[in-house]
Amino acid sequence: MKALHFGAGNIGKGFIGYLLNKTGYDVCFADINQQMVDRLNKNESYIVELLDDSHTVEVISPVTALNVITQEARVIDAIVEADLITTSVGVNNLSRIANIVSKGLLKRVKENKKRLDIMANENAIHATSTLKQEIERHVTSGEMKEISFFIGFPNSAIDRLALSRSGGEGEIALVEPMYEWIINKSEMINLDLPLIKNASYVDDLEPYIERKLYIVNMGHAATAYIGFLTGHTTIQSALANPGIERFVRNTLNEASQYIIRKFSIENEDMSSFIEKTMKRFKNENISDDIFRVGRSPIRKIGYEERLTKPTRESFDAGLSIEYLTMAVAAAFLFDNPHDEESVILQKYISEKGIDQAILHFTQIKNKELRNKMKEKYDVFKNSSSETLAQLIK
Repeated sequence: MKALHFGAGNIGKGFIGYLLNKTGYDVCFADINQQMVDRLNKNESYIVELLDDSHTVEVISPVTALNVITQEARVIDAIVEADLITTSVGVNNLSRIANIVSKGLLKRVKENKKRLDIMANENAIHATSTLKQEIERHVTSGEMKEISFFIGFPNSAIDRLALSRSGGEGEIALVEPMYEWIINKSEMINLDLPLIKNASYVDDLEPYIERKLYIVNMGHAATAYIGFLTGHTTIQSALANPGIERFVRNTLNEASQYIIRKFSIENEDMSSFIEKTMKRFKNENISDDIFRVGRSPIRKIGYEERLTKPTRESFDAGLSIEYLTMAVAAAFLFDNPHDEESVILQKYISEKGIDQAILHFTQIKNKELRNKMKEKYDVFKNSSSETLAQLIK
C-alpha cells in the first residue's frame, strides 16, 4: 500500500506518517524543504522520540520523499499511484498545494479508476473541505464532478503535541504518548483499505472537533496567557503552580458545559476527558514554551475560535463564564515582540483602546459580555504578578 503525505514537519513525521507506517503503508512525503527530502531519501527512515518517562525511540522505515516544487511531475505520478493521500501542511498552506493536487487528480481519473480518499489533517475545523474548495478553483465544474466520483474528501480531527530537536541525522520528531486521530467514515469513498492503526472512525465528527478546539486548544491557550502574565516560561512550570492549575481546571469546566449542552455528552465522560487533558498539559517530559503555545493571539480570540466561542455560547445560555472571560482578557495582554499578531494586537489596543479592540477582534456584539471581558482586562493590566496569582484562584 502506498500513502502520499504532504508535509514532512513534526505532525507529518511524528503523527500521521508514524501511524500510516504502523498500518503497513509505504509512506512518501511531499515537501518543499530540499534538505528534508534529501535526508529522508538518504536514510529511507526517520526517528521519532516519545515524550514518555523512558523517552522511547522508534525508527520509522521505509520512507521516501519528493520536492513539491522541483519534482512536480513525480508528485503528480505519486498522486496517480497512491492508495491514500494525507496532508499536514497547515491550513493556510492548503491553497498552495491545491494546484498540484488538482493536476494529479485529473491525471488519476484518466489513468487509475481506483477510488481514493484524501484527508487534510490540520489544526482547523473541516480542513479537508477547505482543501476540496481550493481544488475546485483549479478545475472546471465538469472536471470536479468527475473527480468527486472517484475521490473522497473525509474530514478528520487530529490531536497530538509534536515538537522536534536536532539530532545527528537532522531533526528528530518529539511527540507526546497520547493522541487522537478521528476520521469521518461517512465521507470516505474507499472502504476496502485496512483501518489506520489507533485511529477512530465516526459518522459525526462535529462533537470531536469542537471538544478538541474548545477544550484542549482553549485550555492550552488559557494556560499560556495566564502563565505569561504570572511570569512563567513553560506550560509545565505554570501548571506546577496550584493556583494556575485550579484556574485552568475551572476554565475547562466552564467550557465543558457548552460542549455537554450542545452534544448531550455525559458529565462523567467530559470529566474524564478533562482529567486526560490536564495530564497531557502537565507532562514533565515536555518543556512547552509559553510563547509557542500563545502565538497568534488574534486568531485565537476570533469569533468562532477557541477562547471566544465557548465564552459567548456559555454567556448566551446563562452559564458561568467567570474564568473564560479571564482567559480572553489575558489573551489581550499577551505581549510578545517576536510574534507578529501580538505586535498588531498591542498596537491596536494602544491606539484605539481595549473597548474597541475587544469588539474588533472578537466581533462580539453583546456589550454586557464585552464589558465583562474589559473588567477582567483592567484588573489584570493593573495588577502585579503576585496579585494576579491571588485573583485567578
